[in-house]
Amino acid sequence: MSNNITNALTVDVEDYFQVSAFSKQYPIETWDSQELRVEANTYRLLELFDRHNVKATFFTLGWVADKCPNLIREIVQQGHELACHSHLHQKVSQQTPEIFRQDIKLAKDTLEQLSGIEVIGFRAPSFSIDKSCLWAFDIIDELGFDYSSSTYPISHDHYGSPDWPRFPYSVRESLLEIPVSTLKVGDKNWPISGGGYFRLAPYFISRWALNRYLSQEQLPGVFYLHPWEIDPHQPKTQGIPFKSKFRHYLNLSRLEGRLDRLLTDFQWSTMQDVYKEQLSGIKK
Repeated sequence: MSNNITNALTVDVEDYFQVSAFSKQYPIETWDSQELRVEANTYRLLELFDRHNVKATFFTLGWVADKCPNLIREIVQQGHELACHSHLHQKVSQQTPEIFRQDIKLAKDTLEQLSGIEVIGFRAPSFSIDKSCLWAFDIIDELGFDYSSSTYPISHDHYGSPDWPRFPYSVRESLLEIPVSTLKVGDKNWPISGGGYFRLAPYFISRWALNRYLSQEQLPGVFYLHPWEIDPHQPKTQGIPFKSKFRHYLNLSRLEGRLDRLLTDFQWSTMQDVYKEQLSGIKK
């Protein structure tokens, strides 16, 4: 272990055809006709986490839960945290408040009915809460979530609010917002939390960046990945821009090996466990 701080390991449980960058190629009405690969890929992650004796938070789509109820029960049975990633993976900034409310309520109800436990965590698809939709925090709070992890304080063409807080804060009186982690270099925030960045850079850079963050901030980091990122054999989506193709398919064959090293080099647990002190102050 390169540091004694326990970090939060998170998985956004969605399939390859539900990625926001592919929304034009895979409209929601076509999802049922696509090859479902999220279940097998998530089981692979569960097996990897089990080998390392690591627990994680699985931010799961209600749609996936409907299709894979046994997977939901297995996540909970193995001692991981089940959390909500919406029902249909639509960007918050592109929804009305009422549609957003209906979507995440359906997802929360579905996850809780299948698992038999309370779901207290939420992550917006594509970290899509920004200044245009601050009302979303009110709805997340009203529906009984204790925390959200829906913001990424970086500049990105699909998401990000670089001037927002980098560390957990009470976004509402009874709702904690936990941004994914960034490394401050000069006056710029650099992404170090996983996703495509983890596949783009050689592993030693990711390891160095997380170590520097932990040394610099003395606070836990938040890392995320998707089940499709360990699946180099997934169907190739046609008709997408080069940038989206590069981001999505880059180094898929290397992700599992890098993740294996990451789980060895750092300490990991669930969001609920890592932030239990802050969450203990949340009063609903």
